[in-house]
Amino acid sequence: MAASNTYYITTPIYYVNDVPHIGHAYTTLACDVLARFQRLDGRTVKFLTGTDEHGQKVEKSAQAKGMDPQLFCDGVSQNFRDLSLLMNYSEDEFIRTTEDRHTQASQALWQAVIHAGNDDIYLGKYAGWYSVRDEAFYGEEEITDGADGKVGPTGAPVEWVEEPSYFFRLSAWQDRLLEFYDANPEFILPRNRRNEVVSFVKGGLRDLSISRTSFKWGIPVPGDPDHIMYVWFDALTNYITAAGYPDTDSEHFKTFWPATVHVVGKDIVRFHAVYWPAFLMAAGVAPPKRVFAHGWWTVEGQKMSKSLGNFIPPHEIVDKYGVDSVRYFMLRELPFGNDGDFSHRAMVHRLNSDLANDLGNLVQRVLSMINRNCEAQIPNPGDLHDEDTKLLGVSETLLSTVRDLISRQEIHLALEEIWRVIADANRYVDAMAPWELRKSDPDRMASVLFTLAETIRRIAILVQPFVPTAAGRILDQLAVGEGARSFATITGDTKLVPGIPLPKPEGVFPRFVDEAA
Repeated sequence: MAASNTYYITTPIYYVNDVPHIGHAYTTLACDVLARFQRLDGRTVKFLTGTDEHGQKVEKSAQAKGMDPQLFCDGVSQNFRDLSLLMNYSEDEFIRTTEDRHTQASQALWQAVIHAGNDDIYLGKYAGWYSVRDEAFYGEEEITDGADGKVGPTGAPVEWVEEPSYFFRLSAWQDRLLEFYDANPEFILPRNRRNEVVSFVKGGLRDLSISRTSFKWGIPVPGDPDHIMYVWFDALTNYITAAGYPDTDSEHFKTFWPATVHVVGKDIVRFHAVYWPAFLMAAGVAPPKRVFAHGWWTVEGQKMSKSLGNFIPPHEIVDKYGVDSVRYFMLRELPFGNDGDFSHRAMVHRLNSDLANDLGNLVQRVLSMINRNCEAQIPNPGDLHDEDTKLLGVSETLLSTVRDLISRQEIHLALEEIWRVIADANRYVDAMAPWELRKSDPDRMASVLFTLAETIRRIAILVQPFVPTAAGRILDQLAVGEGARSFATITGDTKLVPGIPLPKPEGVFPRFVDEAA
């Protein structure tokens, strides 16, 4: 993906009826890391999240509570704003599909497809299987017999629906989509998700029902208010709503669209990588540059489900382990794009091994030695030896390595590279033994401690997107000001200034002891 001064990243807008769990937390966390990274790397960033608030299921839920659907959505949408505060996300915008600007954008996109004159939207009649829970239409070959009736591929109940409907002529887009995928080989990542989508499209596309008449909670079809837009046509449009559509001549739209990357769960990749680019191209709008589909979390080896009662509310693990520890674990524990398992044992291992032992112990012992032996000031580097310049060189070139991995959303590999340098620094401490140099060669001790402090500064700057609070505390203890924490300060002439006084060091990642164990 070509470098650009702007970076527009989105989560899917979360279904307002859902109770936030670690799967939701994971998607937005990944986007938060990517957004923070790009900001620190000097780009102008737009990070979007929000809630999807229309559809039959929302209408039924509101009716069951005797509430107006809008008031119902107003209340439950707040759950996802609360998740953002809990996990320390840095979104620039939270969009709701019940906003007037979104109604205008969705209707404008519909009209743009009509005005293109290719007959991509036409009126017909839908007869087939529909899942209210999934808000999805399924073909006969995707339906199986469940314990209580017919179910779709996700296990959700389906019902037979017959009603007038507008259709999007998706069947006409098969070849054009395949050509688009060929021309843009990194449009869908990771590679296995791309292969799934290409195989699906090659298998043949059916025209897609994009309106309903059996309920009213949604965006009316322009010129035919008896029809409500299919929720996915509505929901997907949020990405261009937030960019300023339909004002495609605005500076905001031209700055941020096409989006850099949509990060989604693997279960909705078809909507984002097949339907969405077809809708956009039919309306004369460029598709996003990339759709990245990540995997699912299991809990202690079991799939999350309401029947098992193993949905983990994010606040429970944040209260127990701390937000930065949870952020680190979720990003490091599994390759981004794959499925993975959450277990408390794995969480404690990561916290104590990677955070407390590797990073926390490195920072604590280096700063403590500086506090005791260098009058609590940044030491003078003096004449650096080859082993010193080697570690400093590795910590400086680390940014380039991590930047390349982040550009491909390989977040777990970026963390592995950072922790490789942390391991190098810990080995350097042991090899140089500055506690012994204190008496035999104080100048050499100062060189070693300066080398370590400067290496820690660079690491702390680089881990800010992942563990922002802890990274800030480390930089505070190195007397690095708020204005000197961008990635531009990792390379070049910027270094710690000898003689700058440092505060008394405090532990950043204490070991976790489970009192219930």
